[in-house]
Amino acid sequence: MKKAIIFQGGWDGHEPELTTARFQRVLEGEGFAVERYDTLDCLADEERLETFDLIVPCWTGGDLPDPYVKNVARAVGRGTGIAGWHGGMCDAFRQSTEWQFITGGQWVSHPGGDGVEYVVNVRRGSSPIVDGIEDFTVWSEHYYLHVDPAIEVLATTRFPLVNYFHSSNKVIDMPVVWTKYWGNGRVFYSSLGHHDEVFDRSPSAQELMRRGMLWAADGKRIAAERGLTTERFENTAKMY
Repeated sequence: MKKAIIFQGGWDGHEPELTTARFQRVLEGEGFAVERYDTLDCLADEERLETFDLIVPCWTGGDLPDPYVKNVARAVGRGTGIAGWHGGMCDAFRQSTEWQFITGGQWVSHPGGDGVEYVVNVRRGSSPIVDGIEDFTVWSEHYYLHVDPAIEVLATTRFPLVNYFHSSNKVIDMPVVWTKYWGNGRVFYSSLGHHDEVFDRSPSAQELMRRGMLWAADGKRIAAERGLTTERFENTAKMY
């Protein structure tokens, strides 16, 4: 049986208890044994963290102690997947550049605030994760992120929709859903999910998260089957 660890907290406006309860149910429906915590101390034991197939963070803002960041980095590097949504993953631990390096992006604005109507444009053929999912509309925060150029983009949205200083620049397609790798581990992110009800109003948003979590969690099995180690990634030089 695959195992997932979920930790939730930080800013309450993102409804971390509701959203993590939702995705705990989703994972349990897929046969996972799930542990859910409301403390960052669940990341303190590196060896225990590596027993999980999937880490699901939902912690907007806050500060993550450096030893905990390193534990996550090593666990994911060895094959444990990580998957999350909205500010719970990519507006978490703003002072931690290593966390941003792992996850692939950082929120910087949501022009227009909550309730902006926008279209998520699915990049057909970009990944099995998006197979059969058509473009869909969301009514929520329109996330503008600074992103890692190494990410594989699965869906985008068009900016600008709301006038602000950024609108003096060219029209761009901002990544909404992406994947990347961290060592042997798989990383999945979706910027959707400001409130729990977003996943009810836009069922494709929940389906993308379901598929993304399963994809990320499968990396550990593949690493084990292929006998992959982290030897080629290890470096004693200062990284951050």
